[in-house]
Parts: sequence; structure tokens; C-alpha cells
Amino acid sequence: MREENRLLEELSPEKGSALARAVALHLDGKGREALRELDRALESGDSPREVYAARGHIQFELELYDEAVKSYEALTSIDPNATSAFFNMAVCQEKLGRWAEAAANFQRVLQSDPDRHDARLGLGISLLHLKKAEHALECFEQCLKAEPSNETALFGKAVALELLGKLDEALALYRQLLASNPNAEEPMSNMVHIGMKRGDEALVAEISERLLAVRPFSQTALEGLAWCAFQRGDFEAAARYCAKLVELTPEHFERRYNHGVALHRLDRLEQAQKAYEEAAALKPDHVQTWANLGVVRQTLGDLKGAREAYETALRLNPDLPEAISNLAGLLEVQGHPEEAEPLYEQLVSKHPEFIDAFFRLGYLRLCRGDALGAIETFERCLQERPEWVEAHVNLGLAYKQTGESEKASSHFRRAVELKPDSIEALRGLAALAVEQGDEARALELQGKLIDLGERTPELFYNTGLLLQRRGQIDDAIQLYREALGMRPQFPEALLNLGHALKAQGRTEEARSYWRQALEMKPELAEGYFGD
Repeated sequence: MREENRLLEELSPEKGSALARAVALHLDGKGREALRELDRALESGDSPREVYAARGHIQFELELYDEAVKSYEALTSIDPNATSAFFNMAVCQEKLGRWAEAAANFQRVLQSDPDRHDARLGLGISLLHLKKAEHALECFEQCLKAEPSNETALFGKAVALELLGKLDEALALYRQLLASNPNAEEPMSNMVHIGMKRGDEALVAEISERLLAVRPFSQTALEGLAWCAFQRGDFEAAARYCAKLVELTPEHFERRYNHGVALHRLDRLEQAQKAYEEAAALKPDHVQTWANLGVVRQTLGDLKGAREAYETALRLNPDLPEAISNLAGLLEVQGHPEEAEPLYEQLVSKHPEFIDAFFRLGYLRLCRGDALGAIETFERCLQERPEWVEAHVNLGLAYKQTGESEKASSHFRRAVELKPDSIEALRGLAALAVEQGDEARALELQGKLIDLGERTPELFYNTGLLLQRRGQIDDAIQLYREALGMRPQFPEALLNLGHALKAQGRTEEARSYWRQALEMKPELAEGYFGD
């Protein structure tokens, strides 16, 4: 953020041979030996003020900042008016990240010397780290009045403006800094972050490329380029940049997670699974990682692993809607509707916007015979999506279960209006026609089903029955044979094929089919062979 090599007080070997030897050792580059000599200087009666000043200076140079602070504290206890000692102590505290203490000492210096701009600059920087951007901005502006081209003050002002949300002004200052120093990395890094915050893909791409040219392995630049790739849906590039970031910082959770997301979007599922698992190892309490891992495992066919991942996500956040929905769907696939249904109930009670969950809940209720519960949920589906064909069909089935034929018929008809080739709706209307004794209508509808390519033993059998009742024996025989071709062990079809053959005078052939039917299902004999 600024030039770190502050000017500290020069050593002054005025009294005592121990202090003089320490200075000589320091001049020879023997800093640690000089410190040992200074310890002896204190014992030999050299000026404590000079000794502590010398110790602080050398300790700072050796990056022994804690020890340097202690030396300057000792000096200020001897001489409370030693302004430079307070300044040097503040510089050491900055190095240690002790921003509140540094700010207090810079303020003390300014009380004694209001025109000391290096102290004001230090105060501004400390205030930035203390998240007191408004006060920091005042410090930097005062510094710039005295020295308008001071790059450290300009940069500090830009950071303060950024923290205050004045992004346009901050960007203008960062560009000003880049104009005078095109390779300045910190302004470029902050510009990348501003661009991502504002969703400005052009800015992020421009500055990231520029930063990468200056520093080929800049993490900020790589992050910016990965962000741009995600923004434009270029997951191949996103995966490449994220892989490089993971290589540079293997223990960085977000970068592993983002790598997993990019691979997931590319359908590189085994690699995505590995990335998510590694991210989860770094941060086991990140809910979305487990939710995504569940999806990948389920897609790969690892249903047990998928369930474990979804359940982990829900232990971390019991109200995560996508995890609830995905787990419920998985339980359906595994044949556990009794476990899936309460999850759908939980989901719709807390997240009524998940209309698909209402549909699945209605379907499960319908399957277990709770027609009234199914009606409630399918009606809700149609409130949100009035032209939802499948909801109309299932609502028709639910009303059929309750015996409300007219309501059932109206929903089946609406489904056919919306989708003329809806097999389920036509099948529902055909079943209602049969129940109501409208054989002509039932036959018409079943014929449509066959024309649409519907091929089930039940459809052929039921259509055959209708044709037989109408005296179309040849057609009925053909359909019974179609049904038996698909399901040879279909006793009702065998029985009625026998009746159709008998009607044509083919008694012996008929008896062979009756015999097969009775072997499979003896109870069919009752009422058929009384004569």
C-alpha cells in the first residue's frame, strides 16, 4: 500500500564503549551481535535512552517487531516526549497488524507535530485496516493537500473510497495510479475486485489480462479470468483457470469448490466428484458442496453415496430446499415413497414456490389411495400453472377415485385440449366411458390410443372386449391375440379369446384356451360353464 522502509532514528554512539562497540558491529552488518552488546551497554551504565533507541532500530531491521515495540515502550517511559519513538513504535505495530495500537501512537505523534505527514499517512492506513474508511479518507486527503502526487496517499484514498462504496471515484484514482505506474499490481488487483462486485465483465477481463502480463501467476488475475469465464458460460476456460488456482493454493476451499462446479457443468462427473470431495474435506460444513456432491453421485449411479451426501447437507441445513427435493426424488427411485412423502410435505410447507414438489407429493398421495390429499396438491399445481397437462391428468385420476366422474372427465378433456396425444388423458376418458356404459365412446378412445402407438396388453384386451360385445368378433380375436403376444400368462384374455372362438363355431380351439385360462386362474370357471 505504501513504501515500508520508514526512516528511523539513526544510531548515536555518544557515550560508553559498549554502545560504541554496538554501533561498530551494526555498521559491519552484525546486527545480532550488536544487540548482545547493547544488553551489556545497559549494565555498564550507558545512556538507556540511546541504548533503547539503538535496540529498537536494529530489532526493526532484523524484523523482530515485537522486541522492537518493547524497546520503544521502554524508551517512551524514560522520555514521554520522544515523538520519534512513538512514531517508530507505531511502524512496528503496523508490521504486527496491531492496527488500533498503531493508530493511537500515530495520533500521539500528530498531537505533537500536526505537520508530520508520514504519521498522518500511517494513521490513515491503520484506520483503513480498522474499517474506519471515512476517517482514513480525511487523513489521505490532508496528505494529498501537502503532496498531491504521493502514490501511497492516492492509493489509500482510492481504497477508502472503495470501502465507502464510491466505486467510480475509486476506479478513477486507480487508473490515475496506473497511468503513472503501469505495472502497479495493487491498484490492478483492487480494480479486478471492483469489477466482479459490479458485474463488469469487460473491466475484469481487461485488468486481469494486464495483471497477468505483469505477474504470470497472479491469483487475483486468475480469479478474475475464471469469474469472466463463469459469467459467459465458458466452463472449459473456467475449469482451466480454477485448476491453476487449485495448483497454486491446494488448501483453498473456494477454489476447489469452483473447480468442481466448472467440471460439473462440463459433465466431467468423476472429476467433479473428486473436486467436491476434496472441497468437503477442507470445509466439511459447507452445505452446497454436499448438495452438489449428491447430484453428481446420483447421476453416476452411486445412490447410496448420493443419499449420504444429501443427508449430510440436511444435517448442516435442514431447510435447504434443493437437498430436500433431491433426497425425496432419490428415495422415490430407491422405492421408498413412505420416506419421500414427508420430505415433500416439509418442502412445500416452507417453500411453496417449489411447485414441482406439490406435484410429486400429489402423485405419492394418489399412489397410496389418498385421493383427497392428491386433489388438494394438484389443485395447487394448477393455480400456478393452469396449462400443466400432467397435473390435469392426475387430478382427473384423483377425482375418478372419489367417484366424481364429471370433474374427472373435465380435467381429462382439458389435458387432451392442451395435448391431443396425451396417452394418460385418453386412457382416463376411455375408462370413464366404459364405467358409464358408453361403449361407442370407449371404443373410439381406445382406437385413438392404439393409433397413437399405445401398446399394452390391457389396452388390447379391453378393446377386444368392447369389440366382442358389439359383435365384431374377428377384430376382437385379433386384439386378444395381440394381448397374449405381449403377455402369454394373461388368463382373462385366454378366457375371452375362447368365448370369441366359440362364437365362430371353433369349439375345440376355444376349449384349449379355456383350459389354459383355468390352469392359471381356476376361479374363472365360475359362471362360465354352467351349460
